[in-house]
Amino acid sequence: MLTDQARENMIEQQIRPWNVIDEDVLNVMKQIPREFFVPPEYKELAFADTEIPLPEGQSMMAPKIEARMLQALAIKPGDKVLEVGTGSGYLTACLDWLSDEVTSVEIFESLSTQAQKHLAAFGILDAKLIVDDVFTHEFNSLFDVIAVTGSLPTPTDRFEKLLANGGRLFQVVGQGASARAQLVTRVADEIFHREELFETALPALINAPEPERFVF
Repeated sequence: MLTDQARENMIEQQIRPWNVIDEDVLNVMKQIPREFFVPPEYKELAFADTEIPLPEGQSMMAPKIEARMLQALAIKPGDKVLEVGTGSGYLTACLDWLSDEVTSVEIFESLSTQAQKHLAAFGILDAKLIVDDVFTHEFNSLFDVIAVTGSLPTPTDRFEKLLANGGRLFQVVGQGASARAQLVTRVADEIFHREELFETALPALINAPEPERFVF
């Protein structure tokens, strides 16, 4: 019961005040047990408004960032989804519930293996988990939705090129206080609409392109 109350507080005190009103997103975050995906030593932080440390120096995003991401992507049944950074597997589960078809790429095998166990124990068996560097992995299809869970220090079209027409991409671009969450929509073959959503900071994706350094 205490867990149920903490989950409800997370929804009402963190997520709704951050302008998350999509009932599908709110419902999926109520139904999927976030605490199940959190490392045992951080269970008490499962519903806190903070990033949660994971092995390999990685982290889970704060719940309100996860919720804003899910809302912005407007996922619907039948969408083909790519998640960049499997992490704990929690967001993978949310994406799977909303879309039914998820491919998730994680550079650390240990994280991918643990996430696979968590997902299977929760009854999610259809998510495709890949261990690889997303910047060199060769994809053989385009995606309707791409969720990037780490930041890009400098702009890159790596993920835009993987969008199908009408596809939506959530990414955080920039460093420190200059970082912005963006929603990119592929309107047509070479036409993209970019919308800045909010300021936030996420750890950079491993092997993400770095800004050029000027030498004086």
